Amino acid sequence: MLGLYFKYHKRKQKPAGRRRQKIPAGFLFAWILVASVLLCSVIPAKAFVMQPQLQRIVHWNNRSKQNSNTLQVDTEQKITDNDLHALSAVLMDGENGRILYDKAGEEVRANASTTKILTCILALEYGDLDDTVVVSSYAAKMPDVQLNIREGEEYKLKDLLYSLMLESHNDSAVAIAEHIGGSVEQFAELMNQKAKDIGCMKTHFITPNGLDAKDEHGIHGTTAADLARILRYCIKESPEKDTFLTITRTSVYSFTNLAGTRSFTCNNHNAFLNMMDGALTGKTGFTGTAGYCYVGALERDGKLFIVALLGCGWPGNKTYKWADTKKLMNYGLDHYQEHTIKDDILQKTNIPIQYDPNYRKQQDAEKDTIAWDCNFSETLLLREDEQITVRYIMPEKLGLPLQTGMQIGSVVLSINGKVYAIYPVFITETISGMTWKDFISGYIKYYIDRNYS
Repeated sequence: MLGLYFKYHKRKQKPAGRRRQKIPAGFLFAWILVASVLLCSVIPAKAFVMQPQLQRIVHWNNRSKQNSNTLQVDTEQKITDNDLHALSAVLMDGENGRILYDKAGEEVRANASTTKILTCILALEYGDLDDTVVVSSYAAKMPDVQLNIREGEEYKLKDLLYSLMLESHNDSAVAIAEHIGGSVEQFAELMNQKAKDIGCMKTHFITPNGLDAKDEHGIHGTTAADLARILRYCIKESPEKDTFLTITRTSVYSFTNLAGTRSFTCNNHNAFLNMMDGALTGKTGFTGTAGYCYVGALERDGKLFIVALLGCGWPGNKTYKWADTKKLMNYGLDHYQEHTIKDDILQKTNIPIQYDPNYRKQQDAEKDTIAWDCNFSETLLLREDEQITVRYIMPEKLGLPLQTGMQIGSVVLSINGKVYAIYPVFITETISGMTWKDFISGYIKYYIDRNYS
């Protein structure tokens, strides 16, 4: 109806010198009523849909602001897959979980007694160190390595955790699992749920001790990347991280059963604790299927590294895991430096505002664009040749109304092509939209200016 009206009046030309006509009151009222009905039926509160903007990419090298001569590195110093014995290996930045190097890091493999780091942290989170654990016949029948606990004996949970982590006793693992979960099967459900919560999507645990096993869902196993994530949770995120570190860093621990009839001494078999300055924690493992495995952490010069190794040799090559661990830790220490990436690298270009083409309130005073903001500050370990990429996912234009704090897009931060983080983009101003009263008054003004001025 509005279109027919405009078409009719466009053809109708006013004679030169014609005096201004009075607006027929009835005609004006009718058109106001029609316009109001049309507005209520076809115009939504937010009249314009945002269309995705062409993505803009900005490359920024982390050293370019300091010294352009440091952009190149000697590639011969970089570690290669052939430099390692392990079938799967990962070097992780323990502060944020970013993987700095991986060799088949997402391939699922048996992981032996490295499983026990998750058993330990769950026992700490769900149990009490002073809990009394009663040994079942099933737990007492576990194969070596054993504490040789006996059915019906009672132990403090705390003592069995030292047995679990220092000597890697399989019978202690089952006794702990049954105490916390009610059964090995129920405890395995806790393990797998915790793994998913941590972000380990390829981990499937069947036993609390890591002995080779298989069920309808696959083998008992994980990936080097997932194993590193689990250790990072144990030492960085778990509410029991301090107790975990205390247990795993202890050299020698002695205890008795609650009856006081048997005594035990456990020695820590994590030799890496004495191999490098800053060695923090770790856990060894071995089965015939898994081979030698290791997961460990080192903290030095403000840097925290985690190394996870799977399939790192078989009998006759027991020291391979230590060689690979030291090589990866030294690679991280030598090649990665701390840098802070802030939102000052962004190009914060204003976004155009899209107005109704037939109506603009106070046209000369309206803003043509609106500002946005995105705030972040990330402290990362970066290699000299690593490339930071910033990608903007935002609309080409914005329709009204707009309010301060409204999210209208995202900024994606990638490192060497891999997404590291996604940050929200917010509007920094409020601009109200067109109301029904504004539209009607604007339409009347348009009608008067066009036909009676």
